[in-house]
Amino acid sequence: MLDTKLVDLITAGVIDILKEQEKSEGIKVGVSARHVHLSQKDLETLFGKGYELTPKKRLMGDQFAAEECVTLVSPSLRSIQGVRVLGPVRKDSQVEVSRTDTFTLKISPPVRPSGEIKGSAAIALVGPKGSVFLNEGCIIANRHIHMTPADAEKYGVKDNDIVDVEIQNSKPTKFYNVQVRVREDFDTEMHIDTDDANACAIKNGDLVKILTK
Repeated sequence: MLDTKLVDLITAGVIDILKEQEKSEGIKVGVSARHVHLSQKDLETLFGKGYELTPKKRLMGDQFAAEECVTLVSPSLRSIQGVRVLGPVRKDSQVEVSRTDTFTLKISPPVRPSGEIKGSAAIALVGPKGSVFLNEGCIIANRHIHMTPADAEKYGVKDNDIVDVEIQNSKPTKFYNVQVRVREDFDTEMHIDTDDANACAIKNGDLVKILTK
């Protein structure tokens, strides 16, 4: 018969292993294509007075991809058509593009967390009813992980922590300086742009693992 202390040690070890296995299951990736967030004022300028966005696909919480699209036009008059609007409306309008998009548009937006638009690149938006020029508002979104409070506790992180992650696929990759964003209405998901996804052979639903510091 096994000694009680030995049983306790074995049990504790098993629990630790199970906890580590749970953590290593991975975080789902969502590949974020170029998109636009609009203020109510800019939405009405582009689509008409009193206009409301038409939800197409739920993203997380109350966020959704809308049916509506706009055209981006840079100060050098380069354009990209059919850029999806995401809802709901925000306080300030914001455009998120990839580095490859910036070559097409001939602009140099900074890499920023979503919402930090001060001093970012200028861009114009064209809709069916009008156009809007943003003196600032175009960014390349930083790599980030949306996370529920429960999952933040599980992974031992908190809001605005910076972590490194890795993916083991046909092109194994480590991403450094990934921002964690914790909120009750989030789904746990890492967001990268199309450039990162294409370069590293990552698709929607692939799993990444947070590296232990």
